[in-house]
Amino acid sequence: MALRVFNTLTRQNEPFTTLQPGKVGMYVCGPTVYKPSHVGHMVGPVIFDTVKRYLTYLGYEVTFVVNITDVDDKLIVRAKELGTTVKDLAEKMTADYVACLKKLNVTGIDHMPKATEHIGDMIGIVGKLIEKGFAYAAAGDVYFDIAKDPDYGKLCNRDPEQLEAGSRIEVSDRKRNPGDFALWKGAKPGEPAWDSPWGKGRPGWHIECSAMAMKYLGQTLDIHGGGLDLQFPHHENELAQSKSYTEKTFARYWMHNGLMKMGQSKMAGSIGNVINVVDLLAKHQPETVRFLLLNTHYRSPIEYNEDRLVEMRKALEGFYRFFERFERITGDAFFTLAAPSKRASFHGGAGEFLDEVARKRDAFLECMDDDFNTGGAIGSLFELLTTLNRFADNLEKGNAGAAILADFRKGVVVLRELSQILGIFQEAPAKSASSNDQLVSGLMGLLIDLRADLRKAKNFALADLIRKRLTELGITLEDRQGGTDWRLG
Repeated sequence: MALRVFNTLTRQNEPFTTLQPGKVGMYVCGPTVYKPSHVGHMVGPVIFDTVKRYLTYLGYEVTFVVNITDVDDKLIVRAKELGTTVKDLAEKMTADYVACLKKLNVTGIDHMPKATEHIGDMIGIVGKLIEKGFAYAAAGDVYFDIAKDPDYGKLCNRDPEQLEAGSRIEVSDRKRNPGDFALWKGAKPGEPAWDSPWGKGRPGWHIECSAMAMKYLGQTLDIHGGGLDLQFPHHENELAQSKSYTEKTFARYWMHNGLMKMGQSKMAGSIGNVINVVDLLAKHQPETVRFLLLNTHYRSPIEYNEDRLVEMRKALEGFYRFFERFERITGDAFFTLAAPSKRASFHGGAGEFLDEVARKRDAFLECMDDDFNTGGAIGSLFELLTTLNRFADNLEKGNAGAAILADFRKGVVVLRELSQILGIFQEAPAKSASSNDQLVSGLMGLLIDLRADLRKAKNFALADLIRKRLTELGITLEDRQGGTDWRLG
């Protein structure tokens, strides 16, 4: 099945085609960098990083742009509160954001332009919009006249009056229409400002993204992404001003990801219910967080709570245990396996095992072809894990000839291939080397040896009591040929 993408503009799944054959230009709205990154800020980057991974796997050359808003009302207010400059605050919070992306294995961003580095581009677009009659200057400000755009409201599928009634729109007696939005804001004392034909000032939020997107990707993007909360007013206004400026399609596909929720509310700094990424990663591995963000369809809300994170961690441990098992059986490390980076046919072979692997692989790819359904794809990954574990059971019973081991490796390479698309299992999970861990490991080794001696002496009652008491403490013993392993959970 060919890739199909849900387009917010048309409200339907559409076959994916690009402006230039074999190339994709993708723009995703980044953060306003006035506070440390919270986990909600990571949703879009992780999702669209995975979108890029899959498009690259399909053979596309993808250019992925995420902007940084480093001048804005929120930044100005926060800098004053902290007694610092907007520039210094923005640089510090941008560094925090980039560090958080790196920890969550968001590696696909090609350009991360800052608004303050593209003021000239914005001024050029605003001037052209005035010249074409779509915008007007008013006492140092410049506004886009939504009455001049007959399609305004098309992205949200609502007329302008409905949009005005349902949203917070900046009030000004300088506007011709209540819904007109600022392209340029006249300077106020103490605020960052740049020279322009309309006097000193700074750009409006929406014009920043239009200018940066077109600067790096051209006048028509293949994909414009962002959170559902940006659909109005930000993306609606972006679409209006960009199309009016170029008289071309601004984005072929609009993709909106669902938001992270805590209880019934979305996670947002304005509400104050945020969990900073740095604090979260002090308790949970980055891979656990990425796995959580990809475990639902990207257009669905993501439920954040501690129980869900614990559930994700336990689910991942099932894969980690299999990787250890694979290494015991074959002597190869899962994380060093070479796997295909481009989509190609996979032929199972004569045996039922590889035929089943092929079916699980097809199911994974069908989910990804269906509007990047990572939640469904992860379900197929678990089914593949079950298939591999079942085959490993036979191998550990002694059925491990060279041809059978080769089939096993081939099946495991498929797991490696598919996990690369999701950006997980790229390297072995970090293990702490604290003195406490060493102590626990030593004590567990002592108990395992003691239990083995008791079983040799046929004192099964005491050996079983050790297993039972360890199970009550959340420790599982796994007996296999060659010895006994233990794990938490």
